[in-house]
Amino acid sequence: MARLYEYQGKDIFKKSGITIPEGQVVKTPEDARNAAERIGKPVVVKAQVWAGGRGKSGAVRFADTPDEAEKVAGEILGMEVKGLEVKQVLVEEKLDIAQEFYAGVIINSAREVRAPVVMFSTEGGVDIESVPEDKIAMLTVDVLRGIQPYDTLNMALSVGFSGKALRQLGDVIYKLYNVFKNYDCRTVEINPLVLTKDGKVYAADCRMAIDDAGVFRHPELGIRIGREFLKEPTEFDLMAWTFEEEDFRGTSYVAQMASESELKQGGYIGYHGIGGGAAILGVDALNKVGLKAADYADTSGNPTASKVYRVAKIILSMPNIEGYFLAGFLMANQEQWHHAHGLVKVLREEIPKRPGFPVVLLLSGNKEKESQEILQEGLKGLPGRIEIYDREHVYDAKFIGGRVRALVDEYRKERGL
Repeated sequence: MARLYEYQGKDIFKKSGITIPEGQVVKTPEDARNAAERIGKPVVVKAQVWAGGRGKSGAVRFADTPDEAEKVAGEILGMEVKGLEVKQVLVEEKLDIAQEFYAGVIINSAREVRAPVVMFSTEGGVDIESVPEDKIAMLTVDVLRGIQPYDTLNMALSVGFSGKALRQLGDVIYKLYNVFKNYDCRTVEINPLVLTKDGKVYAADCRMAIDDAGVFRHPELGIRIGREFLKEPTEFDLMAWTFEEEDFRGTSYVAQMASESELKQGGYIGYHGIGGGAAILGVDALNKVGLKAADYADTSGNPTASKVYRVAKIILSMPNIEGYFLAGFLMANQEQWHHAHGLVKVLREEIPKRPGFPVVLLLSGNKEKESQEILQEGLKGLPGRIEIYDREHVYDAKFIGGRVRALVDEYRKERGL
């Protein structure tokens, strides 16, 4: 799921007729002060990161004056929330809250449902998972029929709300479902949905994620990678995405896991898995011998040799890695000679530039014999520490991890490290 920041989701809410607090997203303490002055009342300053629990992390703070807004923005900007650096904050008016609610729409992918589910609760401001079931109204949507305004009014009534704001609440829930549908969402939540003391209903927060397959229909959202990212994508991630963006011949998932400053510390291996689940064995094997994966990559589903080549090429472009590890911990039914051809090409280009560089290749499955012959013949004579393994060690992660460690130690010793 491709995530949106809170302020992006609220912009969509506003266009869709859902009332949001007055606010502005800023990147400097000075701009936070200016935003607070423009709003002209107490504000809340909220870190814009793809993480929950911002309040508990101290990344949501109140400010009564522009001076305070500048101060707290300066403290929030640059901090880390669950490993994510805060680069921008949302400064918006502080609401005079009378009651908090929860409203959301998710996809229930259970076999017996497989449909959108609209949820509403009078217990807002907390994780919906912690709310008693009798406090939550749920409506499974027939996507052909959709929902009607009376459906959402009945949801609010069913959990005991019958105040003057009933129509407003029903209207927000109804419009929230339309946002979900119109923007190809996998999930969209307002928590809390706030009723103020003067009787108005506001979306005080927003969590929104777009279905990966629907991203191309919404270029206006500026989503640069059509899949879930927990952090802002790096240049490495953006380049890697181009392999997958318009070429659907097999999978070529690549994501950066270590920053350049972390890579300088040593102990990182360029990691190339085959098969998402099986590839975790390789990451675990590295961890157990004191090494770390600089990236996570997966080429499976019968990718072409050109895709395999491009993935390996970008992995080997990472600075300061101390080896390259192809972790094929599965008997793949894809034709592995595509992997073999792609690897021979990239390693013949890269290994002469870095003599002694460790390379461990574990490749087995369909066309294994031919693939092993391609690797053995194609990599013959290269000046690297290259070891090639087949099905004999396909489940022996401990042995393979040990071989990566041994070659890295030799490489370090040779370089006087």
